[in-house]
Amino acid sequence: MHYPLIPRAWKRTARRIRIAGYITFVMLPLALYAQDEKPGIAFSMIDVNAPMPAGWKNLPVAHGKAMTQYTLVRDGGTTILQADASRSASALMHEGNIDLAKTPVVAWRWKAQPIEGADNRVGSKEDAPARLVFAFEGDKSKLSFFDRAKMDLAKHLSGQDLPYATLMYIWSTTAVPGSVIANPHTNRVQMIIVSGQPGDAGQWQTMRRNIAQDYEKVFHEPPGRITGYGLLSDTDNTGTTTRAWYGDIRFLPGP
Repeated sequence: MHYPLIPRAWKRTARRIRIAGYITFVMLPLALYAQDEKPGIAFSMIDVNAPMPAGWKNLPVAHGKAMTQYTLVRDGGTTILQADASRSASALMHEGNIDLAKTPVVAWRWKAQPIEGADNRVGSKEDAPARLVFAFEGDKSKLSFFDRAKMDLAKHLSGQDLPYATLMYIWSTTAVPGSVIANPHTNRVQMIIVSGQPGDAGQWQTMRRNIAQDYEKVFHEPPGRITGYGLLSDTDNTGTTTRAWYGDIRFLPGP
């Protein structure tokens, strides 16, 4: 679609789309893999000197953003993933090979340090030391005219289709676990707080969530196909540094 003249309001929208970022990187081209490849990732089974498993790519959330560094390290005799974010925002992502009808539950471990000044309700402070990210297909014709127009404009600006919806589980100190926060720039990205209470900092936590149930709760409809998933540590908005650690990520039968 051609935009010979973009009104001032749309220029503001365009800037917000560029800032939001998180809804575009999951649609960057990923290689296709065998349909029977087991979803998830077992860091504990990888040697720290080995490359990242095939199919996992470190993708920037937007052009020009610094990259978060993801490295394999040892922790108590077990291999884990360490994320170092320094004014950066990129995600370790995989093409969506999850069958929610068979394995709707995600289970994982992580620990993180809080980000001073971060607040996921505010666009200029919207950072998190640790996130799990899931992007979904859906019928975009059901969206409001404004949501569809924003998606058209974003595709014009970035050259990429946006996901129909994105669900995140995040580590945040600004809301209690179970709270749902919409991305400040688009309600097509919904974030569920699962960690970040006093005492959580620097402590391993074992998490388990039913993705299908959570999606239906926040988007008020059954989920479509997952097109991409992964993890994200970012400090680009607050201009700070943080470190987080991720253990194995597994997909299991419900509930």
